[in-house]
Amino acid sequence: MDDQQGLIWFGNLEEVAKKSLDYLKKKDSFLKILSWGVDYSIWPAHLMTSCCGAELAAASGPRFDLERLGFLPFGSPRQTNLILVEGTTTIKMARVVKRSWEQMPSPKWVIAMGACAMDGGIFFDSYNTIVVRDYLPVDVYVPGCPPRPEALAQAVLMLQEKIKRQRQDLIKTVD
Repeated sequence: MDDQQGLIWFGNLEEVAKKSLDYLKKKDSFLKILSWGVDYSIWPAHLMTSCCGAELAAASGPRFDLERLGFLPFGSPRQTNLILVEGTTTIKMARVVKRSWEQMPSPKWVIAMGACAMDGGIFFDSYNTIVVRDYLPVDVYVPGCPPRPEALAQAVLMLQEKIKRQRQDLIKTVD
């Protein structure tokens, strides 16, 4: 019956919706469309704390145009799925970043941008700085001080590849 064209289901709305979703999940084209939508909908909440913010602005500009890769910065973490930590993070700021992470819907990812976010940079021995990996699970690191816009574009492409590899896990979250 599932192979017939023009199926119509009647009854309880929840049951009909579940049957429809089960039917669509069996179709390969639906899975490809869902995966494509997740791959190219990387919306970061960016936390500019250092000079890396200028490089993010350059990467979002017309020359590099990260928006063509599905990278569209938002201001509120509740509508995003990526935290882009740019530069130095203090212990006080780490609490805010962690709270923002907890408010984000799943699936969610983290990019650590710059030497300060990766290992402390020039502030490595300061009493009040903390590296991102100590309070968030980092998916992609972008090295440099500050990293070039091309490096950020490469990080976005690497994150998209990671998302594609995790396609089956993401589809399971739809259930």
